[in-house]
Amino acid sequence: MATVAIAATDGMLHFEVGMACEVFARDPTGQADPWYDVVVCGPGPVRVGRFQMEPDDGLGRLARADTVIIPAVEDVDVDVPPDLLDAVRAAHAAGARMVSLCTGAFVLAAAGVLDGLRATTHWAHTEALAARYPRVRVDPDVLYVDNGTVLASAGKAAAIDLCLHLIRRDHGSTVANAVARRLVVPPHRAGGQAQYVTTPVPARDDHPLAALFPWVLQRLDRPLTVEDLARQANMSSRNLARHFRAVTGTTPLLWLSTQRVRRAQELLENTDDSIDVIAEAAGLGTATTLRRHFHRTVGVPPDAYRRTFRSA
Repeated sequence: MATVAIAATDGMLHFEVGMACEVFARDPTGQADPWYDVVVCGPGPVRVGRFQMEPDDGLGRLARADTVIIPAVEDVDVDVPPDLLDAVRAAHAAGARMVSLCTGAFVLAAAGVLDGLRATTHWAHTEALAARYPRVRVDPDVLYVDNGTVLASAGKAAAIDLCLHLIRRDHGSTVANAVARRLVVPPHRAGGQAQYVTTPVPARDDHPLAALFPWVLQRLDRPLTVEDLARQANMSSRNLARHFRAVTGTTPLLWLSTQRVRRAQELLENTDDSIDVIAEAAGLGTATTLRRHFHRTVGVPPDAYRRTFRSA
């Protein structure tokens, strides 16, 4: 997926356009070869948010790209330009991986790309997307959806999550983590966007879970229970579950399981350790348990993942 084409037309939002350019701009590790060739495609000079932009190529270039990214549109009630719809359909027919960011899902839906598929968009627009395009299976709770060759993200920060997910799919966890560090963002966020509808994620250092997360991540190789986490956070298990749901959108056990799989990914990429050793180091106990959790979370067995993403 070496060529990433980012559509840019009047009425799109500058955050998603600029963010996609930045995320895919360069490989901070120097390990991924080939890296992405990023090209911005539009019908000519366009107004993106408050900025005037000069695209690199025309919309016809989308059909020759490996990955096509459709950024957010400012007004979901404005008809999608016919030339953009034609270009999106041509790219999809040519086999490009299609990605919408935030309200860019309305463009993919209008082009018929999302028919019969799961998709999401910013929580404020999920009902409108479902009502306008009943053939789309709108999931209002997730940060992003991966259908294989068609992907969609929720709003703003979730667009970064999806772009990092694409890099993780293409180049592995180590490279995706390095890109996240360069951007100074989390490499992976658990949970869904439902947590942001009425209660934003607490960013204060004095939040009850602020010290718990790094404490857990330093002890993934140890047997940890919900009671252990609650004791460390100095609260009851029930109160811990409530705070976890508010902050991560998931339960303590599911969050812990995800962190263990992420640790296993890094070890598979960067060490020659056996699956048994990695299972123990990631706190998953046995190779059998690792394989079960890994396949469920990542979608492939650990051995296949290692063959694909083993660092040079």
